[in-house]
Amino acid sequence: MQRKLRLRNRDDFNRIYRQGQSFANSQFVVYWRKWPETEQFRLGISASSKLGGAVVRNRLRRMIKEIVRLNAGKINNGLDLILIVRKPALNLSYLEMEKSVLHVLRKAGLTKGSPPPVHKTYGKRPSGGGAPKNSGNRGPRAFLCL
Repeated sequence: MQRKLRLRNRDDFNRIYRQGQSFANSQFVVYWRKWPETEQFRLGISASSKLGGAVVRNRLRRMIKEIVRLNAGKINNGLDLILIVRKPALNLSYLEMEKSVLHVLRKAGLTKGSPPPVHKTYGKRPSGGGAPKNSGNRGPRAFLCL
């Protein structure tokens, strides 16, 4: 990957984590944020020390960079991406890893021709519900269980 297409700055990573969106599969998590100032996408890869030593982590990073480089034409432009490697990715062959990376990007709607992601809300309650704030001088409710 070209140097100008890499995310290396802590501020860039933090901005994407705070303001971006994410999707995941069992091997990878992708965080992304639209960034129209770039002609192409920019990529950062995060591999925790829990995955193994430096040799293992760097090998994973090199494989992912190569997968992204070869499939760059399939990825939308104007994005900042962070790929986080999970432990199950250690056991994947190159072809399985390529399939998994493309799957998580497609699932997030980041590949050309893929539908936008569907955001589901689970168990969210409408705001304003519940008891009124000043509902008298009632203390905590006590329940008697027999």
